[in-house]
Amino acid sequence: MNLPPLSLYVHVPWCVQKCPYCDFNSHGQKGEIPEAEYVQHLIDDLKADLHLVQGRKIHSIFIGGGTPSLLTGAAYTRLLSEVKSLIGLEDNCEITLEANPGTVETGRFKDYVKAGINRISIGVQSMQNDKLKALGRIHGSDEANYAAEQAKEAGLNSFNLDLMHGLPGQTLDDALGDLKQIIALNPPHISWYQLTIEPNTQFASKPPTLPQDETLWDIQEQGQELLAQAGYLQYEISGYAKPGYQCQHNLNYWRFGDYIGIGCGAHGKVTDANTGIITRTEKVKHPRGYMDLIKPYLFKSWQVEQDDLAFEFFMNRFRLVEPCPINDFNALTQQPLQSQQHALQQAIKTGLLIQTDSHWQVTLKGQRFLNDLLELFV
Repeated sequence: MNLPPLSLYVHVPWCVQKCPYCDFNSHGQKGEIPEAEYVQHLIDDLKADLHLVQGRKIHSIFIGGGTPSLLTGAAYTRLLSEVKSLIGLEDNCEITLEANPGTVETGRFKDYVKAGINRISIGVQSMQNDKLKALGRIHGSDEANYAAEQAKEAGLNSFNLDLMHGLPGQTLDDALGDLKQIIALNPPHISWYQLTIEPNTQFASKPPTLPQDETLWDIQEQGQELLAQAGYLQYEISGYAKPGYQCQHNLNYWRFGDYIGIGCGAHGKVTDANTGIITRTEKVKHPRGYMDLIKPYLFKSWQVEQDDLAFEFFMNRFRLVEPCPINDFNALTQQPLQSQQHALQQAIKTGLLIQTDSHWQVTLKGQRFLNDLLELFV
């Protein structure tokens, strides 16, 4: 079969401190980060996964966390040099690094650019200091503005600002005020999404008071109008970009592409060229266990069951605003479309989906009630 593009996800697990809403695999920094040692483990982890590449070059790289901006430009110079040597990069490969405004030092972004990083994603989350304090963030609005200015000056191809809404005690005016300040910074890309309370977080054990559903609905509608007026096109549920600045790494995820995951707790998804079988992988979560030379980096791997393939495909693909080619379903899942006809007809009948001879298109109603749409394919 023709394999989909292959991306690389790199996980850096350390943070200055754990945020109360965060359910990612992150660990509060205690002492000096073993930077050189960890980078060597990332390289060895990648070497162990080279059989998953199957002749492809890397389409995009995303370095997430944790707080990847706690590591130096020299660390990423070494890592990316090895990636290029071991696998190779596609032309114009997008390489994104997540950054916390509270860890941005003068010149740090320029060091990252020299290392080969061409896109930065900055976790602003709010421009109001009381909201940032409630979220456990280590930065204030001044640091957020500074980080955005540093990104503009660093010579990056693009940068993203992350912003949440539906925060504890947030009003409609608060949320729209945050969004207006982010738009004024003129990033090429904005990730704008609602705070959700995830299990096994501090917020789950001590839930804060969040805005009512009516307020959340108004925030969503009026915020999307502000973004559209400012020239930001929504291309997925929480992604808004100026034309030509969509996140290529996320697009590969949502288009059901492949990706190798290296680093603590990193997940991967790879298709076998001979059988079409899709395998998912998960690496050892804790830094101590991950860097234990006696143990393998791979914690577990499993084949996606045939009964789950359709749901996994649509769960990813229907996040996107763009039409989905019908032929992609069989090409990427190796399943007959006939098995999904009942669910598709229900989606069309209820106004969640439109079907043409060649494409499916999620409607505006389908975007707003995405969970209802996806439940049809369970």
